[in-house]
Amino acid sequence: MTLTYIFHSGFVLETDSAILVFDYWLDPSRVMPSVLKRQKSLFVFSSHFHEDHFTKEIFEWRSLRQDITYILSKDILRHRRANKEDADVWLAKGGTWRDERIAIWALGSTDSGVSWIVETEGRRIFHAGDLNNWYAKFLPTAVPGQKMYSFEMEEVFDPIAHEKQYLGELKDIRKVAHDFDVVMFPIDGRIGNGYTLGGRQFIERFKVGLFVPMHFTTGFESVWRFKEFTDEAHIPFWAISREGEMIEV
Repeated sequence: MTLTYIFHSGFVLETDSAILVFDYWLDPSRVMPSVLKRQKSLFVFSSHFHEDHFTKEIFEWRSLRQDITYILSKDILRHRRANKEDADVWLAKGGTWRDERIAIWALGSTDSGVSWIVETEGRRIFHAGDLNNWYAKFLPTAVPGQKMYSFEMEEVFDPIAHEKQYLGELKDIRKVAHDFDVVMFPIDGRIGNGYTLGGRQFIERFKVGLFVPMHFTTGFESVWRFKEFTDEAHIPFWAISREGEMIEV
């Protein structure tokens, strides 16, 4: 099984019999042209409607091959970013789908859409989408019930309530699975101090075979900081250094 980093939160996971593409947005190193030529079943996931996780460009791949299964979060449909007939499977939190090659569970997010659990060929994969403790840097000075404004996120929020929601989503995930062979999770230094907290809270609660950072566009070195926490927990960490990089899983 191989995992290839495309960009931001986009990955290609290739198994013996199938190829899974998660949250494709941009492809600066041109990973997808060769992927689309491989003679394996292709499953394409989009966790939510945000432009850095979903683009209609994925539907153009049908002109190259017909054996693609599109599995999209229902919020993409709700925000009219796609038509109902564009996807084979529409899932919201709590939804499931399976065929003879993969089994899928849609879990929650602290932003839009869903996170994904996928089981295939005896391995269990987690892709977080936009699930994270996004406002961690505000927690040290937060007062219960007090609203704050984030210039990074450009929105008003309650950091304590947001963290409570995040930890609640992790509890819901544990109802489905306690361990994962691969976890793809946001470690995004752009959100400021505390940007590793959500990831740390995740690895405290789950057994993880390989931790893969995502949701960054530049600054690979800032992402590598998380390795000190995975090392302490004896969890392998993929220190991604470029678009198009591949790792054996």
